[in-house]
Amino acid sequence: MDLLEYQGKQLLGRNGVPIPAGRPADSVEAAVGAADELGYPVVIKAQVLIGGRGKAGGVQLAADRNEAQTHAAAILGMDIRGHTVHELWVEQASKIAAELYASIVFDRSARAPLALLSTRGGMDIEEVAAEDPGAIARLHVDPLIGFQDFHARRLCFDAGVDADVVRALGSLLHKLYDAFIAEEAMLIEVNPLIVTEDREVIALDAKVTLDGNALFRHPDNAALRNPSAEDPQERMAKERGLIYVKLGGDIGILGNGAGLVMSTLDVVAQAGGSPANFLDAGGGSKADAIVAAVEVILSDPNVRAVLFNIFGGITRCDEVARGLIEAFGVVEPTVAFVVRLDGTNDEEGRRLLAEANLPNVHVESTMLGAAARVVELAAVNGGPEATRSSQSAGLEAPRS
Repeated sequence: MDLLEYQGKQLLGRNGVPIPAGRPADSVEAAVGAADELGYPVVIKAQVLIGGRGKAGGVQLAADRNEAQTHAAAILGMDIRGHTVHELWVEQASKIAAELYASIVFDRSARAPLALLSTRGGMDIEEVAAEDPGAIARLHVDPLIGFQDFHARRLCFDAGVDADVVRALGSLLHKLYDAFIAEEAMLIEVNPLIVTEDREVIALDAKVTLDGNALFRHPDNAALRNPSAEDPQERMAKERGLIYVKLGGDIGILGNGAGLVMSTLDVVAQAGGSPANFLDAGGGSKADAIVAAVEVILSDPNVRAVLFNIFGGITRCDEVARGLIEAFGVVEPTVAFVVRLDGTNDEEGRRLLAEANLPNVHVESTMLGAAARVVELAAVNGGPEATRSSQSAGLEAPRS
């Protein structure tokens, strides 16, 4: 779960990370009141879950009450790369001597937290990494040992940090790591991390991503979830207890089990298609779960065809067939469906589909055959694969 800047700062603040004084606001009047309370000059910042706010005009310095009112009115309702601004963060302006970059991120490949530090803060870190990889100091932290003083000194030395701020910066990095562990985060990024004219080190920004699977242990963090900021299909799937990730293609995918769904994504891509989603209906899926899954997939207007790839173990293929038949009675799909059933009660499932004679439903016996067929049908419906040949249809398919 991604947090807005002010939510991330409040999380860091309660873990002892130095942050500027600030107030959230959702109206011009509230923003001006916050600015009056904090004292001028203040900075008024758009609160959206995307970068590039400053370049878009979403971060403005206000020297007095009139400027605060003008900037707040201009930023509220602003569209920043497809995100509408509904909230502001008003904070005391800081006197900046230097800008750094710092983050703690969970590195899945190393199975350990990764600490990053650079003296080139205030820039897109991806650009820094591409232009000058050596400008970013990196260090993995053994989770059994935790972040130690020597970790901080090594990062500061490798990044080329000024000697007079090493102690303060090391203390802040400790607190960032402690917050990362305590809040069960996947990412804590501060860009910029500033050195003031008084040589204090302060987190001027905060990008925080929390582990959604751990939110049940953190009710205060779970309460920060903003459903309106989530993708509508992913929000619908979450409400219905489905594991769904939107991918942006035009072929809806449903399978039972994460491994099978991932394999299905691969074979659809191999056949020249572009998956619209990852949807794992889970083991033992019943008919009502299939109905919910179909509704979620078809709520994406980009979907031009749908592939059901079911390998029956705990999941019974006849239950999947019944769910699909029921779904057709509820949502009346206008796109083609390709169904591959294999495993427990697969013959019964195929018999039910044959008897139902659902419009535009095609049954395939192999996974690669089903992938090739769904790509062809998506192309017929006007998908980007319209010029693709069907040469992959004859490939021998795996059983799962």
